[in-house]
Amino acid sequence: MIATVTASDLGLRDAIVRELDWDSLFDAAAIGVAVRDSAVTLTGSIDSYAAKLAAERAVKRVAGVRAVANDIQVTLRHERGDADIVGDVARSLALRPTLPEGVQAVVHSGHVTLTGNVKTLFQRAIAERAVHQVRGVKGVANRIVVASAACASDLQQRITDALRRDSDIASEGITVIVADGTVALRGRVPSWRQREAAERAAMHAPGVTAVENQLVVSP
Repeated sequence: MIATVTASDLGLRDAIVRELDWDSLFDAAAIGVAVRDSAVTLTGSIDSYAAKLAAERAVKRVAGVRAVANDIQVTLRHERGDADIVGDVARSLALRPTLPEGVQAVVHSGHVTLTGNVKTLFQRAIAERAVHQVRGVKGVANRIVVASAACASDLQQRITDALRRDSDIASEGITVIVADGTVALRGRVPSWRQREAAERAAMHAPGVTAVENQLVVSP
């Protein structure tokens, strides 16, 4: 069966291509874009891991995007040795004062594996972002463990309060469910930006070990 592309998907693809062309952090001509039912697939080859993630962020800024599959491959113009990469990774992690000293990195063929223990899921994300900009990195496996703490009811209330305080989030459409340190966000939000803002808010709570973002983008 041949998949049909709707007029709305064609319009969304056109908006995405224009947004990619507008962004100066990567070569938009190297990126392929396919859209079906408002779900976007990115393909092609790009010269850095940071650029790959920047392209994904650009797509998420476009109104109407509901999901993104980032299949862009990282192909470096000039290969770097693992010894050089790991030195830069260590320095980048050291520049993040909120990260404990126990966070460590191992590099193999340009792929970085992060390990250690932190108090919040947001710290775990900070460690990963610190590695994204390092030249020569092709991918990141984040195996940092977040310490579990606090009771479910306390976590649920604290996260709900945080969502209500945030002026960038339409919190009335969001339900927070907590079980064994995992937070599930359910409901609808008007944009991908609000979807990600809600996830970040939940990640700040100590004791949250994972966030399942089930929010549906419904403009």
